[in-house]
Amino acid sequence: MEENWAERISAFSHSPSRFLSGTTAEAFLAELLRELRDDRASYSVKVLLLSPLCEHPTLLCPSDSVGEETALELMSVLDQCPPKSVQFRCHLLLALTAVLVCTSCVSLRSRAFQDFLDLLLQMAQDTGDLQGDGALRSLRATACDCLRELEACSPGLLSQRLELLGGLRQRETSRLHQAYVGLHALVLRNAVYRLTQDAGAGAEHLKALLGGHTSVAWEAELDSGPMSDKDSSAILSSLVLGPMGTVPTLQTGPDCKELRSVLSSLLEESYLLTPLCQAALLHRLTEVVAMVPGVPPAVFRAQLLRLLGTSEVCLLHSTLLLKSAFTDSLFSAEDEAFILQRLVVLSQHPLLSAPEKLFYTDCLLHFPENRPIGCGGDGDESLPVLLTPRLASALAPTVFNDSATGLARFNLLSLVYLEEAEEGEGEESRGLAYLYQHLAALLRVVANGGSRQVVVTFFRAAFLFLSYFCHVERYCRSLTEELCELYLRHTHLAPHVINLADQVQDKLAESDWAVGFLRALQGVIAEAPPAHLTLRDLSWHLKTLARVAEEGEIPQHSTVRFLSSVTAPSPSSPCAGGDWRLGNSLLGVCRRLLVHPSLDSLLIPLADVLQHLTRCYGDTDIRDHARLYYTLLTTLSREKLAGVLAQGSAEGGRQVKKRSLSCIMVESEGLASALTIHQTEKSIFRLIEARSEPQGEAQTDEVSDLNLNETFPAEANAALEEYRAQFDVPGFASEVTLNYQLTHIDGDSRFDQLFSIRLHFSLTDDHYEELGDISVPRLLRGRPSPEVRLRLKPRRPYPTTLHASAVFTTQDGLSWFTVLPHVHVAFRQAFAPLPTPPGWGRGGRLGLFQGLWDEMSAEEQDDCATSLLCCQLKEVALTALVEKHFLPYLISDLTDEEEFKVLFFLPPRSHVLLKIRPGDPVHFNVATDNWQLLRHLNSYLLTITSSQEQTGL
Repeated sequence: MEENWAERISAFSHSPSRFLSGTTAEAFLAELLRELRDDRASYSVKVLLLSPLCEHPTLLCPSDSVGEETALELMSVLDQCPPKSVQFRCHLLLALTAVLVCTSCVSLRSRAFQDFLDLLLQMAQDTGDLQGDGALRSLRATACDCLRELEACSPGLLSQRLELLGGLRQRETSRLHQAYVGLHALVLRNAVYRLTQDAGAGAEHLKALLGGHTSVAWEAELDSGPMSDKDSSAILSSLVLGPMGTVPTLQTGPDCKELRSVLSSLLEESYLLTPLCQAALLHRLTEVVAMVPGVPPAVFRAQLLRLLGTSEVCLLHSTLLLKSAFTDSLFSAEDEAFILQRLVVLSQHPLLSAPEKLFYTDCLLHFPENRPIGCGGDGDESLPVLLTPRLASALAPTVFNDSATGLARFNLLSLVYLEEAEEGEGEESRGLAYLYQHLAALLRVVANGGSRQVVVTFFRAAFLFLSYFCHVERYCRSLTEELCELYLRHTHLAPHVINLADQVQDKLAESDWAVGFLRALQGVIAEAPPAHLTLRDLSWHLKTLARVAEEGEIPQHSTVRFLSSVTAPSPSSPCAGGDWRLGNSLLGVCRRLLVHPSLDSLLIPLADVLQHLTRCYGDTDIRDHARLYYTLLTTLSREKLAGVLAQGSAEGGRQVKKRSLSCIMVESEGLASALTIHQTEKSIFRLIEARSEPQGEAQTDEVSDLNLNETFPAEANAALEEYRAQFDVPGFASEVTLNYQLTHIDGDSRFDQLFSIRLHFSLTDDHYEELGDISVPRLLRGRPSPEVRLRLKPRRPYPTTLHASAVFTTQDGLSWFTVLPHVHVAFRQAFAPLPTPPGWGRGGRLGLFQGLWDEMSAEEQDDCATSLLCCQLKEVALTALVEKHFLPYLISDLTDEEEFKVLFFLPPRSHVLLKIRPGDPVHFNVATDNWQLLRHLNSYLLTITSSQEQTGL
């Protein structure tokens, strides 16, 4: 049995959805709880059984009521667990915390949560192990962790226990002291924050809170219930990581002796904690002091000597947080200079790892100065005034640095020397010269066959250099020449070269370097002798020239001459082989030239190139497209030509179905975009159940009842035989049809008009046969929602969930894939009207009902079962319930006040019969030929009867 549970828990952890396809969350949870209560199971197995509740509490407890019931069961198991089973009790506490937090029982302050909270506080105060062997310390540590988790998820929960937690912290002398310190600091921070949100709170409220004897009014305020999402997100986020002007404050005046005493006590004990816990404690206390102006930041002064000399990353980060929060009210100019020097040293320390050195470098770029000179926004990189070029020279990048370190240092030094270069009045600084020499060194490494990482590093460094020093013409001109030479030697770097030009043009709109660089590339390519070009080099040249042709400022005569030279008939010409890819690249350049502003001056030579391709190129497809371009060029005016070729080339809203074949042919990116199925970031539409009257006999009751010639067997057994004979026909009454409407969710205008929607459904269990895909012609926002009919073929008529997805086409011709919200099929949706033989009316159905009831009530039937549900319903409410929920399945006359007979048929061959008798209470007598349906039927009946009671009828 233990091996079986280990396999099942492993299967559940590996894939919960796949595991639950063979059962239900309710059934699996019941098994877990039953096994936890079993005294025969070992505690090692019970610890294993708690892991699903710790890892997936919302999956097993989908509602608050189920969560509370599960918590009560676990607390019952905890009460019966012997004290010596410490490990199991610790895991029980963790499972209880997970269930209560994830099912909102904490925010709703349920009874189970209140009991659990009292239990945790009792365990935290139980110091009976101080004189013993410490076996129960792990239980107290777990209780502290659970309390901290509850406080973090429900800020202010333990505010009334501040004095108690402070006393526990001071009395604790074991290693658990750290857990109590962390809990006390978190509760103190949240309590002060809650006070800042009350306009009437002041020093007396803070004093009362720390003393543990709060007023009734304030206690009511703290226990007023769950906070709003906005308040909760504000209290959970850090208050000192953003602008300090946004920190809420509590006006207490100078009289804060109690709070200063608590803070001093916590800080004096901080050296006993691990570095991570010290950092967390300092963060919390920094927030507290920032919220209470009456406490001077000098309370941290005694800790600065230790913090300034720390080698721990987390503690140095806490020091910078303190400096950001309190600036010169806590740190002197000498302290600031010392921290800067230390950051510079640590950024290059040989014993530190690369991530640590990168962190220290980033701290220099975001250093919180005492008196900053600029007012840059959050996240902007700027250098502190005290970081002089001489001090920063120790961080000069070298070719031996790894990519991340080299780029970080290059960026830092660029900022350092930027001001120096601007003040040089035309004479470039030595620092700038060094940076360019470093960039040239990287270029030489790339030219000599550097790795891909070195190539990427060089081009990123070139972009950084240009972003800072694009105004220094000498270096920009030199860099252009070096890049052109590099490109000629290594044409495969064309994507990097083009990307550099694109990024500089996008990010530095005021600079004309990108245009000058592209013009220089055009020149070196045009001067290259065609006879020495390989097919690969020519392909990269054409890709580069296509990018050059996008710039209207650059004349294209040299490009056309290059095209003429490479397409000229020659045995050694790369075009002689008729390669399709090469022809596509040639047409790409031609197409861009057709829309260039200087087309009039290019008309004759470009026409010659296209005519030569039409006659001589070895690929038929290329010749056809070249003929199309030649025809367009020679027959259309420049304006019409630009209009034809521009269709579909612009991004953001052009329709693909208007694109010319020539555009698709030569635009590899556009072709990839058109053929790729894109995925949406979130659901675009969903299926909503459409309420409709069930099909079948329910609609024809009146006609059948008026049919005086109806025929049906007089005896119940004969009626059963005739009814069941219908099921000998394969597929008879085996489907359930569910009606849905397809409606928009997302407001993105790109998806206002959707076409050719293909819905795909996948099952999460084996209760139903696989569903086929469904096609929906269109979904237009603002128009009536299209109807979607799901034809389910049950194997077992149980509730289920369908995973839905869709592929569709938008108005611009692109294909998209989206995931729809899950489709939940309820138990009631499996109901179908009784498929009686033709000619049967109410009399026949009544006879069949009696025959089925007698058969299901017999004791010798294995799968049959009977049950009884009682509830309080008034006569009017009962009649309304029958009319609302049971009328399509009603066998007896609605005017029959003594008893209502209801028969549900559930494909493929299950039946549920109800005899509803009015009274006090109302009796729902149930009979079914499938006993496994009872739990679903019970849940359904409880739902509809409770909702009917709430209507007040």
